[in-house]
This record gives sequence, C-alpha cells and structure tokens, in this order.
Amino acid sequence: MKFHNLSNQQKGSLLAFIGVMFITPDSLFIRLANIETWGMLFYRGAIPFVVVLFGLLLFYKNNLYRALLKIGYPGIFYIISFSICNITFIISIQNTNVANTLIMVAMAPMLSAVLGAIFLKEVPDKNTWFAIFITFAAVTYIFYDSIELGNFFGDIFGFITAFGLAVNANLARYAKNVDLVPSAVIGKLCVAVFAFFFVDNFELTGNDIIIVPLMCVMCVALPFVLVTIAPRFITAAEVNLFFLLETIIGPIWVWLVIKEQPTPETILGGLIIIITIAIHSFIKIKNS
Repeated sequence: MKFHNLSNQQKGSLLAFIGVMFITPDSLFIRLANIETWGMLFYRGAIPFVVVLFGLLLFYKNNLYRALLKIGYPGIFYIISFSICNITFIISIQNTNVANTLIMVAMAPMLSAVLGAIFLKEVPDKNTWFAIFITFAAVTYIFYDSIELGNFFGDIFGFITAFGLAVNANLARYAKNVDLVPSAVIGKLCVAVFAFFFVDNFELTGNDIIIVPLMCVMCVALPFVLVTIAPRFITAAEVNLFFLLETIIGPIWVWLVIKEQPTPETILGGLIIIITIAIHSFIKIKNS
C-alpha cells in the first residue's frame, strides 16, 4: 500500500514509529563516544544541519528561501524550543544514567496532552488526566531516588527535554499546514553555533570517527525530520507516545553493550509510567 493511500492516523503513526526506532540507539552512541560534551553538541548540530539542508535543497530547489519565510511565529518558537531540548538532552544523559533520562522523556506524551488542552483546546478526557496524575507520581518517585544518588541535576535536564518535546509537537500540530522542517534545520544550526564557542577540541579520534557521524545521521538527522512531520497527521500527545519505545529499548541497548544497569527504583517508576500510558493508549484506540 502506498503512503498517500494511508489514513492520517496511519501516516502519523508510521512516521513517528520509524522516527523513534531510529532514535533508540542514540543514548548508547552518546555513551560510547569519547568526545567531550560541547564537541558532541557541535557535531549533533552541524552534521544534521548539513545533511537535512542538502535534502531540503533537493526537495525545494529554488523555493527553500520562500519555505523559510513561511514558518512564521510558530516556526520561530519551534527553533527556540527545538534548540533548547537538543542541548538539555545531552546534558541529562551525561549527568544521570540513561534509564533516568529516558524515563523523563517518557513524560512528553502527558505534557503534550496538558499543553494541547491549554493552547489547542484539545481537552483530554478523564482517563488522560488520571494517567497524567499517575505518571507525575512515578516521576516524583524517580526524582526522590535520584536525589539519593546525586543524579538530580541530570534528571532535571531530562524533564526539561520532555517539556521541550511536548512544546515542539504542539507547535507542529498547531501549524500543521506549515512545513516546520526548515525550522528544525535552523534549530540544529543554532545548537552548533552555540556549542562552537565552548568546544576545546574539534578532532574526532579512534572510534569517534565512525560513532559520531553515524549517530548524527541515523539517530538525529533522519528522526527529527520524521517526528517533525508526524504531528500534521496525528495529535501531539500521540506522536510523543511513540517516544516510550526509546524509554524501553534505549536502556536495553546500553545494558547489552556497556552493562549499565538501571536502579530498581528507576525500573519500577519506569514500568508504572509505561504501563499507565500503554493502557491509556489502548483505551483511546478502542474508543476511537
């Protein structure tokens, strides 16, 4: 079946699913890379910027400048939010364990629902509000555990990342008739420029010569295009539900390769979040 023959629900779900599956090894690559934080941020901004800009030039040809002008205020806010959550994700990963960061990212669907209710008037039903309450309680439990472990700083930035993802998805939903991929490209450029002033050494050595470019293309460039397009077809909260796949699969990659095992408290809190959102999603699909 061709893509244009699919329903909007199928199109959005397919784009979000493929995008997030590409993201799942991202945390592992970050841990395997030996490059310092600001160098990592620079390349995660610069390489996807070049790759996607090249794709946009092929797609738009002489109309790319016009497409950039069409992003409007939603596009400008998207650039700001997109840039911030790209930076906070790396800071979080390097200041707490991978599972904690991804559990925080798992809050994005519920944060999307709250923001969608406030700004887009897509008001969640009682089941959604109940799920929001449970997931926030679980995150509070993880925060408490992290304070004991000294990981609170990393978890805070993980939560900021989740909030940024929720803002991004709602902006893309609000401006669903506007192509915001150019905004995301500018956001990547902003990340690279910001990081540039703090990088001590731009040289890639050893395995980083392979790991960093592979990560930037496979886990950053391709996914952010797909996840930016997906909210045109499904709600912001639905798009971010697919990030739960990263919450589950991401720590598995890390555990299999570098044997970093999450704490029992993080596992329990994560299971509560995942089960809650899975049940909530099942009920929503059944009712629809």
